Amino acid sequence: MSDRNEAISATTLKSIIGGSIGNLVEWYDWYAYSAFALYFSSSFFPQDNPTAQLLNTAGIFALGFLMRPLGGWLFGRIADKVGRKQSMTLSVLLMSLGSLLIALTPTYKTIGILAPVLLLVARLLQGLSVGGEYGVSATYLSEMASRNRRGFYSSFQYVTLIGGQLIALAIQLILQKLLLTEEQLHEWGWRIPFVIGAILSVVALYLRQNLHETTAFTAQQAKGEARKGTIRELLKHPRAVATVVGLTLGGTLAFYTYTTYMQKFLVNTVHLSKSESTLISFVSLLFFALLQPVFGALSDRIGRRPLLIGFGVLGTLGTVPLLTLLSHTTNLYGAFFLLLIALIIVSGYTSINAVVKAELFPAEIRALGVGLPYALTVALFGGTAEYVALWLKNQGHETYFYWYITGCIFLSLLVYLFMKDTRKHSQID
Repeated sequence: MSDRNEAISATTLKSIIGGSIGNLVEWYDWYAYSAFALYFSSSFFPQDNPTAQLLNTAGIFALGFLMRPLGGWLFGRIADKVGRKQSMTLSVLLMSLGSLLIALTPTYKTIGILAPVLLLVARLLQGLSVGGEYGVSATYLSEMASRNRRGFYSSFQYVTLIGGQLIALAIQLILQKLLLTEEQLHEWGWRIPFVIGAILSVVALYLRQNLHETTAFTAQQAKGEARKGTIRELLKHPRAVATVVGLTLGGTLAFYTYTTYMQKFLVNTVHLSKSESTLISFVSLLFFALLQPVFGALSDRIGRRPLLIGFGVLGTLGTVPLLTLLSHTTNLYGAFFLLLIALIIVSGYTSINAVVKAELFPAEIRALGVGLPYALTVALFGGTAEYVALWLKNQGHETYFYWYITGCIFLSLLVYLFMKDTRKHSQID
């Protein structure tokens, strides 16, 4: 019996690693774009207006976000009809193509308007890929894990998601500080992270081709094809869909505020130097990644709902005080401590949100049910967090953004209070 258990454990571990590494590579490729936009924007747009260059690059970034709901639908449908493994393999292949296209596209000087067109195509491919990645990998990791450790194993989705940001930031720091000059980064050095991303995607592609399909998927293959992965079938679960939207709303806004936007907030509002803000962001994200399995394991003991309610209550009561204190601090360590408190609170959501969503839906609609409502909510709220924050700051009402986050977290808290604990009422079981 022990040999059998070891074989199951080895298979599960291999599947968790394969699924997680693919997720890591996908998110690295996604964040490399925003990390290096400052350097490559002049290569793809006319050079007479640096602000216009950044705006155009940011516009393409936003269009990539808008592709995520389409990716959530497309890859969710493939995962529910054909298989989780096939959908995840196709997803990472698309991301690899997007990164390679950015790395190899000639400059505006060389091919003119075709340069930004190719950049847009590459980013649309990446947006499609990452939109599908979340729902399918969340489904796969949740289905592969044993019931008693499902929260722990599925938490590695956010470990690798945050890890992708950390790797992109680390490569940027290495290139800036050790290997290249500012001029070299602008001329050709910005291509390096995208070449790295394409190579890593090939590794992830190999790992995913050798993954096992989940038992949950194979067990429902006998069901009629008409039921699997369709919008019509998804609409038969309106409460679960509404729950995904509601529990994502406040969490995604808080996540993007304290990760993606925070580096700019520390420079523009706290008035730290760029190097100080980069250092704080890197170290705090590292702690944040390490917190995910701890909270995930805790949810396996006490349930998912207490952690979500904890995030909802602390986020509702603490967001305005935390951001107000952070905006007035002048101490590097003080800023780091306040940001760490915020990330600890957000971990109540990030560590388990994937498994909670997966536990809401039956197998024949699970990947689509997790991916599509989530992607729509992220595109509307998480993806616009930075733009809303900067617009309100420009209008002279930066504190309104603090209250906006608070209101969204409070709406999510209402969902947490009235939903069942999915650990005890899991559709996976």
